[in-house]
Amino acid sequence: MPLAINVIKNQLLSDNYFILRNVTYDLRRRNGETIRHKREVYDRGNGATILLYNREKKTVVLTRQFRIATWLNGNADGTLIETCAGLLDADEPEQCARKEAMEETGYEVEELEKVFELYMSPGGVTEIVYFYLAAYTDAQRKYTGGGIEDEDIDVLELPFSQALEMVASGEICDGKTVILLQQLQLRNIM
Repeated sequence: MPLAINVIKNQLLSDNYFILRNVTYDLRRRNGETIRHKREVYDRGNGATILLYNREKKTVVLTRQFRIATWLNGNADGTLIETCAGLLDADEPEQCARKEAMEETGYEVEELEKVFELYMSPGGVTEIVYFYLAAYTDAQRKYTGGGIEDEDIDVLELPFSQALEMVASGEICDGKTVILLQQLQLRNIM
């Protein structure tokens, strides 16, 4: 018997920056039993992330920026080292990845390889993130990067081996970044 869902309540709690809903639903389990769940679900839209790599130099380009949620959860300075990423808004995922690479790092990337699309926190967030890899050269850097308007982003070009060491030490602890660095390693690109 397949799972069946009956929504009892779907209440809008906030539509300030993103959408937060309180949802109560009955879930009929495979064994026929019905259980009631009450959940808050955060809809922030879907996003894209991209890891830039240079085979010849054996480097990757990452960013460092302040993330309030990490600071509130014990990250002393609130900064994270990350791959470029952003919300799709009205863009297609690949277009978003290209735009974020340019805005955050200053690199205009050409060919992108889609790795996959993943739910990053499916217990309470609707977001799907589209993951990309893209080779870069020094000639593709059109400006210094650093983000736009309300962003203050440091651009980091690191040896790939150092980035992997930073994952092992916990200095890089952003999920999407760890996943893409590991994908680069698994694919023997570097």
